[in-house]
Amino acid sequence: MKRQYMSEIIIYLGSKNVSSWSLRAWLMLLQTGADFDAAFIPLDQADTKDKIAKISPSGKVPVLKHGEMLIWDSLAIGEYLAETFPHVCLWPEDSKMRAHARSISCEMHSGFQMLRKHLPFDAQGRFANYIIPAAALPDIARIIDIWTDCRQRYAHKGSLLFGKFTIADAMFAPVVNRFVTYNVAIPEIIQEYVDTVMALPEMKMWCHDV
Repeated sequence: MKRQYMSEIIIYLGSKNVSSWSLRAWLMLLQTGADFDAAFIPLDQADTKDKIAKISPSGKVPVLKHGEMLIWDSLAIGEYLAETFPHVCLWPEDSKMRAHARSISCEMHSGFQMLRKHLPFDAQGRFANYIIPAAALPDIARIIDIWTDCRQRYAHKGSLLFGKFTIADAMFAPVVNRFVTYNVAIPEIIQEYVDTVMALPEMKMWCHDV
């Protein structure tokens, strides 16, 4: 029987424990306060590809359906939500901060391939003695630089990258989780940021219920 959805907004997501891109879209959508239905598609199953193909032009999740509108990329979902719910301010209101937030979000969106390969997303995994491959170290160093720069500039505004929650935090939230999962050593200046992201109620909802 086909499931009946009650909300105008439907978000199609992958398995919580492994789908880092789905986590990003989930966090952004929850910030809007909008009513929505969430449909989870288990990944790495025999019928996964067929199920996703029915709702996603790219063959990937997440996918946001809002009425007749369909958006199938995490960053594009964030941009759409920022425009549709402007009062939430998913991007910083200040133009210079907004440009900075977009720059690091796009860098996260398109880069850090060695981090993705060698420190795969595992929402609940904890590997205290994991030996980080050398190939992933430059990506880790760059991320630490990004977070350190944001904390040095904007710590007076709050505990997240630009003070309050933005799309940039959603884009980096799976990396925060990766750093915790694989016990990545970080400088004290960004520890508050990591702790704040991991303590977000929305993050706990995702990571504790896989």
